[in-house]
Amino acid sequence: MDETTMPPPLIEVKDLHTHFDTRDGVVKAVNGVSLTLNHDSVLGVVGESGSGKTVTALSILRLVPLPGKIVSGSIRFEGTDLLSLGSEGMRHLRGKEIALIFQDASAALNPVTPIGNQIEEVMLEHTDMGKRMARERAAELLADMGIPDPKQTMKRYSFQISGGMAQRVMMAIGVALEPKVLIADEPTSNIDVTLQAEILHRLRQMRERNRSAIMLITHDMGVIAQMADSVAVMYGGTVVEHSETRKLFKRPTHPYTWALFQALPRLDAPSRSLRPLRASHPEMIDAPDQCPFLHACSKATNHCRTSPRPPLVEVEPEHEVACYNPISEIRD
Repeated sequence: MDETTMPPPLIEVKDLHTHFDTRDGVVKAVNGVSLTLNHDSVLGVVGESGSGKTVTALSILRLVPLPGKIVSGSIRFEGTDLLSLGSEGMRHLRGKEIALIFQDASAALNPVTPIGNQIEEVMLEHTDMGKRMARERAAELLADMGIPDPKQTMKRYSFQISGGMAQRVMMAIGVALEPKVLIADEPTSNIDVTLQAEILHRLRQMRERNRSAIMLITHDMGVIAQMADSVAVMYGGTVVEHSETRKLFKRPTHPYTWALFQALPRLDAPSRSLRPLRASHPEMIDAPDQCPFLHACSKATNHCRTSPRPPLVEVEPEHEVACYNPISEIRD
């Protein structure tokens, strides 16, 4: 298939800016993010807390909480501009075409509504399915997620189930309508490693069964290595590096990405000294138009200090970096 007949990306975000007006100034939570999610692929979005990962996901679904607002940029789903879509169009899209699995599943579930009703609500809202069929389908979804005695679980409330079970309930809600895009925000955080493996296994199953594309938001590079086809590394509200996964692990090119890998232990190099990240966060309030990593970068030059924020530039096929002085080292 040549480029002229290639379908448009499922999701294409260009130069997105989402700001929060506060008494101290404007917090530029998303400050020029550009990324692409293609059909039947997994895009890993990685970065430390406060890098703008979750706000980017909320922006795609236009669920940014007040006082936040999308200031500029474009978000397209299969070529449709989501920022110009009416509220009814977005309501139809959420859950049916694009689903979001929230980071804190226990907090995202309604504590005064039984689990079963919350799963059924998605199907009743977006399809002509009857109440009885929706209830049967909800039980099937919970069983698919490995929850024992799903019919009994459907009668419980969110405060009566464990965090791991709540995460699987959120996943059942997310895939109820077999959406084309599943955005999973830190699906393996705050759960034990055994359950982490099960959650990742369920995500793989959903991708294979529904042919869904997944945007996987995490700070765990191990999860990225297992799951992602490509990776967008975020720092200070922007994407500093975007690459095919293998290339990123072999050649981390942005100084921030390189520092991330230096801080990770490696089983094949147990004697290697770890280099912790410099304990400093970028200025997000009224952030200047400069590289967000400038304050902590060991490779910063005068050009970096006197120039505007660098754009993403291709350094090799399927590998882009936003840096005036990138790393050239190849990892073993």
